[in-house]
Amino acid sequence: MTDDHPAGPSGRHLGRHGPDGGGPGEAVPGSGPAPTSSPNGPHASEAAGGRPACRPRSTDPAELGFTPRKPVPWLAPFLLVSTGIRTLLALLFGAYLDKRELQTAFDAKTSRQVGPDDGLWLDYVADLGDGFDATYSVAYLLAQRELMVEGHRLPRAQVLVMGGDQVYPSAAFDTYEDRCKGPYQAALPVTPPEQPTLFAIPGNHDWYDGLTAFLRLFVRSRDRHFGGWNTEQSRSYFAVELPADWWLFGLDDQSGSYLDDPQLTYFDDVAERLGPQSRVILAVPMPTWVKATKHPTAYDSIDYFIRTIVAPTGARVRLLISGDLHHYARYAGPDRQLITCGGGGAYLYPTHLLPERIQVPPKETLARRASATQVYELAGRYPDAARSRRYAWGAFLRLPLRNPGFTTLLGALYALLVLAMVGVCTNRDDAQLRLFSVPLAAMLLVTLLGAFFFAKPPGSAGKRRLRHWLLGVGHGLAHVALAAGGTWVWLALPFHDWPWPLSVVAAVVFFGSVGGLAASQLVAAYLLVAGAFGVNVNELFAGQGIEDAKGFLRMHIAPEGTLTIYPIGLDRVGRHWQVNPDLSAESSWLVPGIPLEPRLAEPPVVLR
Repeated sequence: MTDDHPAGPSGRHLGRHGPDGGGPGEAVPGSGPAPTSSPNGPHASEAAGGRPACRPRSTDPAELGFTPRKPVPWLAPFLLVSTGIRTLLALLFGAYLDKRELQTAFDAKTSRQVGPDDGLWLDYVADLGDGFDATYSVAYLLAQRELMVEGHRLPRAQVLVMGGDQVYPSAAFDTYEDRCKGPYQAALPVTPPEQPTLFAIPGNHDWYDGLTAFLRLFVRSRDRHFGGWNTEQSRSYFAVELPADWWLFGLDDQSGSYLDDPQLTYFDDVAERLGPQSRVILAVPMPTWVKATKHPTAYDSIDYFIRTIVAPTGARVRLLISGDLHHYARYAGPDRQLITCGGGGAYLYPTHLLPERIQVPPKETLARRASATQVYELAGRYPDAARSRRYAWGAFLRLPLRNPGFTTLLGALYALLVLAMVGVCTNRDDAQLRLFSVPLAAMLLVTLLGAFFFAKPPGSAGKRRLRHWLLGVGHGLAHVALAAGGTWVWLALPFHDWPWPLSVVAAVVFFGSVGGLAASQLVAAYLLVAGAFGVNVNELFAGQGIEDAKGFLRMHIAPEGTLTIYPIGLDRVGRHWQVNPDLSAESSWLVPGIPLEPRLAEPPVVLR
């Protein structure tokens, strides 16, 4: 329950919100089941004469009030270009779009969350706004009144923390509705009597529009609801007092850039309430403790915060938690646990390439002042390394299936390259052939440069090293060799002697289909090899769009102060959904056709 800000009633049907992120849309017109009301009373729109909320009668988007989306095809050509542009704009103009200093106009509130037994159940989920099946599977589990997991009875949490990247691929408001808010509304349609509270921090994808949509959804002065969860935070960062002198801090470091001065001032004020007995859970947007193994400065902002804000009070940061990498991984050290839990819905990220031991902060940091370096051991991961390796080998099948646009693009480029080679090999100089081909030198240059920049795109983090050069050039030469083989095959077939334009049409059809598929298999093979050297690891798994192996954390703070962490894993997400026959207001709108089977990713972790 919430001690500070009592939230208003909920129980509305999910509809499109206005451009200002205001009240809900109207219920779907037409006859249907009897309206359901919130246990906290009618919604304000009903009192004003609006239509009462109603449950959907089917999975049709017109009934749900949002459109369930498929997983993002991360290698789709237009998406690659648009994401690259957004990333470039964020790098160039991120400081100009930064709204954090403007948030000083908002109240600097803190919240106190205590359960009815003086303890508290707390959920953490991150990287959630992707395909409907995975996102809703996790939201459905979070919303159930209780879960029985390997003999542990885990009641629904009173606090839900979203740890960043609440939506993919961009922060457009309609994308938030379809990929994030809609599924969570369907999972918990109304606010239950215990009034669970939601807090959120922004990730890099939330930052693509300078936090505009994020602030409209999570930082609001009215209609403070996100599905059945109440929202309370007043800025893109927050501090929450928990039972037994535990504290939850959520930081916003603007996609790994820096912590702004108003934010540090806010936490300075909060820190005055900390003491030697205080323990802190620090939620951050990225697992910089892992990223610092390749980029030594990545952890500097977090280390600065701990050294200058928390440490002077005598309080201890017992748990650092983050999303961003879409898996579960726990590093154990002498003073705290470092947990990555980004399994809320986005494509799976590998665990078999994680370092077994890390130094935090890294000794290579360039910071003039830094905390003493501690060694942390990899103590748990989900999925396990063997399963992660098996997923990697699935690239040969999943990459062309998940990214048909990418395969089509490869086929088009392959056809042009082969036609250029055919023109050189046959010494044909007719104008008709030149209409459908380009000079061989130009196509070779495009192929080699494309493969090289694929290995290390301009503007990406870190330096271009020898392995990037070798893998990029090798990848390009492999495509040239594949095209040479295709040219040899084409010249051995009778089609190349057909009269124009039949020969050109046959070449485009053959190489655009068979050649595109062969080129996609070559890309998959390259990604497997490059991944072993730590190159294009993200592309290897993003291109597959693996929906399974998702999860979240459910944590319990006992009245005496013991924190128990239950890492929940879901080996297989739901793929078939049906309308819930239970018409009670609090029940989820949709239920899985095959029951979901959550399990513990590792035994519970206990902190004191």
